[in-house]
Amino acid sequence: MTINCLGKLIDLSSPKVMGILNITPNSFYDGGKYSDEKSILNQVEKMLVEGATFIDIGAYSSKPSAEFVSEEEEISRLVPMIELILNHFQETLISVDTFRANVAKTAIKNGARIINDISAGSLDDKMLQTVAEFQVPYIMMHMKGNPQTMQSLVQYENIIKEMLFYFSEKVAQARSFGINDLIIDPGFGFAKTREQNFEVMNNLELFQMLELPILVGVSRKSMIYKTLETEPDFALNGTTVLNTIALQKGANILRVHDVKEAMETIKLVSQF
Repeated sequence: MTINCLGKLIDLSSPKVMGILNITPNSFYDGGKYSDEKSILNQVEKMLVEGATFIDIGAYSSKPSAEFVSEEEEISRLVPMIELILNHFQETLISVDTFRANVAKTAIKNGARIINDISAGSLDDKMLQTVAEFQVPYIMMHMKGNPQTMQSLVQYENIIKEMLFYFSEKVAQARSFGINDLIIDPGFGFAKTREQNFEVMNNLELFQMLELPILVGVSRKSMIYKTLETEPDFALNGTTVLNTIALQKGANILRVHDVKEAMETIKLVSQF
């Protein structure tokens, strides 16, 4: 199971880590932490040294009820960061977390290698065409609505069945555009209650029937810290527990804030 990052083949039969770099001032965990060149480069170097295969850059917070950011602002945040990182770490495989086709196109032209779309093309009807044009891997997440409305859209008759149908439709649509490398993300925390998040995790192995790599992003999310009655700062241990379960149920990529701990989790789980 491989993906082609513009000529570089990545084998996902052995799980990989995607390190999160939020350059937004309002992300739920690390908002505003990486706002200058030195802190950004230090964090990227740390994640790469610790074993991250991908660095995922987000310039528009997708936390529940996140405020609107214009396309121009998103691009103005992203492009200098991509250029900065690639000037210092040329081989970095940068993923860009965006649901806008023009942002995706600009990011790829400036060196991004993967597009990570929380809406799987639902929020911009030009996204699939853009990804197909550049033939970069495309991460398709499950979500209903948008970051401002998603937490009011949590009604499901059978959440697993509905998610599998959603992905089968999205995959068929992406294939019709000629997109080769697809990755699915169940979207923990997006249009799902805490109980629904755990139901999805409990049935994660069922998503293997789609025969595509699975990305899991639960790092320090509310399903962890609210269950443990704590805060995101103290949710690393809980993150490791759920990442362990995700790997046992077939996850191919762990999207995390803490790369070292995720790499250790992969190493230990691989012994079983």
